[in-house]
Amino acid sequence: MTDGQAGGMLTAMLCINVLHISLWQVSQNLIAGAGRLLRDDGRLFVYGPFMRDGAHAAPGNAAFDASLRTENAEWGVRDVGELNECAAMAGLTPADMTAMPANNLVLAFTRTVRQN
Repeated sequence: MTDGQAGGMLTAMLCINVLHISLWQVSQNLIAGAGRLLRDDGRLFVYGPFMRDGAHAAPGNAAFDASLRTENAEWGVRDVGELNECAAMAGLTPADMTAMPANNLVLAFTRTVRQN
């Protein structure tokens, strides 16, 4: 158990195909929660389609993003840079990116070690 303070006991958290079909606030809360609940050097892994510097990895991702935003204007493929900004505020490192099939990525954020 954790008391909800920074430096929790979780080694890892995993989020698959969620951020693009949810409100931006879900992304923010996931990353903030990881900052509180992960232990030092704990990892948050996020899988799905992502933009880099405002650009889609492939035309199919751009079409997918457009269809999501048509269904709900607050949904959409998230940009790695914006997620990295949230991560920094939560005490996480910028994402390490691993390319996956179908133009998806695994983003791995690490909770930084806090000095006492």
